[in-house]
Amino acid sequence: MAEGPERIEYRARPRGWRRAVARLPLRLYRVGLGPLFGNRLLLLHHTGRTSGLDRSVVLEVVTRDPAGASWTIASGFGPRADWYLNLRRRPETVIQVGNRRHRVTAHFLTPGEGGEIMARYAPRHPRVARRLCAFMGFTVDGSEAGYRRVGESIPFVRLEADR
Repeated sequence: MAEGPERIEYRARPRGWRRAVARLPLRLYRVGLGPLFGNRLLLLHHTGRTSGLDRSVVLEVVTRDPAGASWTIASGFGPRADWYLNLRRRPETVIQVGNRRHRVTAHFLTPGEGGEIMARYAPRHPRVARRLCAFMGFTVDGSEAGYRRVGESIPFVRLEADR
């Protein structure tokens, strides 16, 4: 029986045709087809920490406030993902969910909060949770404790709408 998630290193960014496929949602957002993704994906605008240029990335929403006041996202490529580092430098930004834009402030969650989020996410989306863990390099036994330990290793960010 597995003791918990065995950690492999975070995956490298996709290259070649995989990069093109991974960036397809971004292109769809740019041509106005963001509503196709409903509330599952959001377009995050961020400012390059060294270049100062506007950047954008489409990310999966792990949890959201039903009132539309906050969205929680995870960095599948770890704490070295460019968007994550850029938000650390400048946490105030803009997101787009469907056709709606929201000014938000990023709040970086603790490992314990991340573990709780993943433990709740996995039973609601079991196949996606297993695939997500495998993609990020984790092996997990499918237990709540296993998913909780995985969640403690993933950087989670809560984007809270400015009032």
